[in-house]
Amino acid sequence: MFFFYQFLLTILIFFAPFIIVFRILKNKEHKTRTIEKFSVISKKRSGGKIIWFHGSSVGEIMSVIPLIKYYEKNKFISKILITSSTLSSSKIINKFRLRKTIHQFYPVDHFFFTNKFLNHWKPNLAIFIDSEIWPTMFVNIKRKKIPLILLNARITKKTFNRWMLFRNFAEKIFSKVTIAFPQNNETKILLKKLKINKIKLIGNLKFIENNHYKDEEIEKKLYLQFIKYKIWVAASTHSIEEIFSVKAHIELKKKYKKIITIIIPRHVDRVDKIISKIKKLKLNVAVHSSKIKNLDNIDIYIVDTFGDSQKFYKIGATVFLGKSLSLTPKGGQNPLEAARYGAKILHGPNIDNFKDVYKLLNNLKVSKQINTIQDLVSSVTFQKNKSKGMMIKKIGNKILKNTIKELDKFINDEFKKT
Repeated sequence: MFFFYQFLLTILIFFAPFIIVFRILKNKEHKTRTIEKFSVISKKRSGGKIIWFHGSSVGEIMSVIPLIKYYEKNKFISKILITSSTLSSSKIINKFRLRKTIHQFYPVDHFFFTNKFLNHWKPNLAIFIDSEIWPTMFVNIKRKKIPLILLNARITKKTFNRWMLFRNFAEKIFSKVTIAFPQNNETKILLKKLKINKIKLIGNLKFIENNHYKDEEIEKKLYLQFIKYKIWVAASTHSIEEIFSVKAHIELKKKYKKIITIIIPRHVDRVDKIISKIKKLKLNVAVHSSKIKNLDNIDIYIVDTFGDSQKFYKIGATVFLGKSLSLTPKGGQNPLEAARYGAKILHGPNIDNFKDVYKLLNNLKVSKQINTIQDLVSSVTFQKNKSKGMMIKKIGNKILKNTIKELDKFINDEFKKT
């Protein structure tokens, strides 16, 4: 099975240049750094010990930023390598002032590219986040005797069933993992069935507050700019969810004259299309990058910049989380970043990626499912619940402390060796 997997990848590589050019034209790939995905390394490896974190996209990378900030202070770690697969995640890294940390794009999971990558970086510890399972890389990591950690591991029943179609192959791949820290009990049970020997449940990293690139002066200006308006936020939106939110705005405007709907699209390259659709509804639009100061005639304010969601979660009392309506890509988005600032969370029916999180938020009476525009309109509030936000922050602080405690065991073993 492994040979067949490599064979398929080899064939796909021949088509890669065409795919990459198309994605660059769509602004979904970096124009010059995409070659890193084929292990054309853009940065040198200095001496000393390296800890390596890999996460697919923005959400995974953001969940480990507090850990990275902590380990930047560790004198036994010379460099921290972060790899990811998406353009947006690479831009997020630039938002942080990280002294020891290097970002590279994750290589294609072919034996040649993964081996070249590992031979160059020679990580002393590999930490893969969430649902990032890469057969070839795992085989090479094990072969080079590098400890491999699955951190905040997540596997759904659907994904598990797919792995079970190739049971022997799956068990061989998952057996390469040194230890897994699942984010929920369902994942813990499924990882046991996949023959991971060592598993410990310490909680979901996405509960941890990530507030490390705040600029108090900018945030104060933003707060003062919006304070005289009624505002609510539609975040991580996909396709129809923007128009869904805009139509809710039209209804809300019948009740509140000075109301602004803030839309934070999941993919900012879609902004021009979103604006075009909104203007057809005879509404006034502003984008965050324009740095507009007077919002008196603005209906919809679109955040077209990377890494600024948190600023708006701090001022919005209601946040509708996208990727959750029936006709959008399913699974939902992480609601915790907004919830910890006391916002009321609204979402559609598709939240499979965060079932445990929403169960807790529902118990705390922080979240609510909405199915129609009228549901959304009737659920919007303009008053934060900061006490509930503090409860979520305390959960996150405990998880961060326990995660550091567990990872430190490996740091002490691997990084203090002479």
